[in-house]
Amino acid sequence: MLSNLKQQPADKILALMAMYRDDPRPTKIDLGVGVYKNAEGVTPVMRAVKAAERRLVETQTSKSYVGLAGDPAYGDAMIGLILADAVARDRIAAAATPGGTGAVRQAFELIRNTSPEATVWVSNPTWPNHVSILNYLGMNHTAYRYFDSETRGVDFDGMIEDLAAAKAGDVVLLHGCCHNPTGANLNLTQWQAVVDLLNEKGLIPMIDIAYQGFGDGLEQDGAATRLVTSSVPETLIAASCSKNFGVYRERTGLLMAVSQEAGNTAVTQGNLNHLNRQNFSFPPDHGARVVSTILTDDALRADWMAELEDTRLGMLALREQLAGELQRLSGSDRFGFLAQHRGMFSQLGTTPEMVERLRAEHGIYMVSDSRLNIAGLNAHTVPVLAKAIVDVGI
Repeated sequence: MLSNLKQQPADKILALMAMYRDDPRPTKIDLGVGVYKNAEGVTPVMRAVKAAERRLVETQTSKSYVGLAGDPAYGDAMIGLILADAVARDRIAAAATPGGTGAVRQAFELIRNTSPEATVWVSNPTWPNHVSILNYLGMNHTAYRYFDSETRGVDFDGMIEDLAAAKAGDVVLLHGCCHNPTGANLNLTQWQAVVDLLNEKGLIPMIDIAYQGFGDGLEQDGAATRLVTSSVPETLIAASCSKNFGVYRERTGLLMAVSQEAGNTAVTQGNLNHLNRQNFSFPPDHGARVVSTILTDDALRADWMAELEDTRLGMLALREQLAGELQRLSGSDRFGFLAQHRGMFSQLGTTPEMVERLRAEHGIYMVSDSRLNIAGLNAHTVPVLAKAIVDVGI
């Protein structure tokens, strides 16, 4: 059996990490891996997370399994964080998952089980694992225009034109905020137009929200998801706590399935439980318990929100510094989009050849599609990156 296995394609980001690790240049800069880093290049454990973990160590009396859907307090806390009061709680089925990726996978499997003929529409570009999982599951999918490589903004007209060709029952995968990989986001007026199209065509939105709090703030970053969920008959939401709680390795995610018909919730919940049982049985609990501890304690929640806001403002400052430095060096305002994008990522909109030159000539590592991780920079490396971008002629 094992002799029949075929070599799988290398993950581009993991390969990039290996190249960075083996590069001896002391001035090298890693802007590839999608992990938040502080000015010292460390992915820190947040203060509130440490405090919640200490509390769990002192008070937790068992490591027995939780339910198939995870701890109900975690589901309730995350629903409150993301949806607030946009939808009545009895309209929402939810299940904890191993990270946001697990939530995406479970959502895709739910779609395949219930609507095997549906096409999943994904933005061009999108997080590569979206398409990888869809391909692995053998699901129908197609791309809609999203990023304009000339303006480095959203090609909204192209997006709407493409989605107008979708058929009733198709699924539209949307990024709730801080679009990965581009950093270019819809405004609320555009979101309303998307809602109108979803309802007109009978399309089902699936929202991947992995960066709430990294863009314009917790409430603002949740606004689009709340608008969509409160306005259409059904919505799937895949949520991640990896970034905004910094619990990457704890694999803490949640899948929500929302129906405006309360009578659908019990059966939907049973199906989410069943999917968990088939794939991994009981979801991991430690990260989920940490998150629910923080969100249900006023002091811990306030401290978490303060640290998250500092993180967000720090990334905005790096964006503004980089845009300003590029304007100074190039004498052009063509890089102003970097200050307008939100979240950890921006896409330069250049060629793989230019990205390779940045690596070979300047030791700057980013994904070949020109996605760069803003959080991989600090105040000292921003001028280095800006000079390299101008030197290679981007």
